[in-house]
Amino acid sequence: MKERCPWCGTDPLYVTYHDKEWGVPCHDEQILFEFLMLEAAQAGLSWITVLRKRENYRRAFAGFDAAKIARFKDKDVTRLMGDAGIIRNRLKIDAAINNAKVTCDLHDQGKTLDELMWQFVDGVPQVNRWRELTEIPAYTPPAEALSKELKRLGFRFVGPTVIYAHMQATGMVNDHLVSCPRHAELS
Repeated sequence: MKERCPWCGTDPLYVTYHDKEWGVPCHDEQILFEFLMLEAAQAGLSWITVLRKRENYRRAFAGFDAAKIARFKDKDVTRLMGDAGIIRNRLKIDAAINNAKVTCDLHDQGKTLDELMWQFVDGVPQVNRWRELTEIPAYTPPAEALSKELKRLGFRFVGPTVIYAHMQATGMVNDHLVSCPRHAELS
């Protein structure tokens, strides 16, 4: 019997995330933005920490509606800094608001995160064939290129490691181990 990727352990939240979301190709604009926000919040922390706070983030950040977040003011930042349900890091909160504004600017130009991001994998998920977790890189050349483009556009907290995690989460790459049933299911 094949076993799922060992990084998710036995935590039910992590297992559900692994089995239902991680690595599933996503072209939904709001979900792409949500993962961009969550991956930025995760920088320097464990993913399970952010996953456990995800519902709080949805509540605190207007359901990840970029247009609403882009209109956040100082009072919203104060509210967020006092919200124990999220990661209260001023730089990450400011980046979330900034990234919402940049996303809205992109939309105003008739562009989407979907088009922007998926072009770095030619619109098709890259299927890797890792056998061990130690083989999975922290980032790849496409992640570096996407990170550079996002920074050029004005996004923050979008380094290559954050962006590679985003690419994994949103199915731009299939980094399930070949021994995991999800690898074949998503290939």
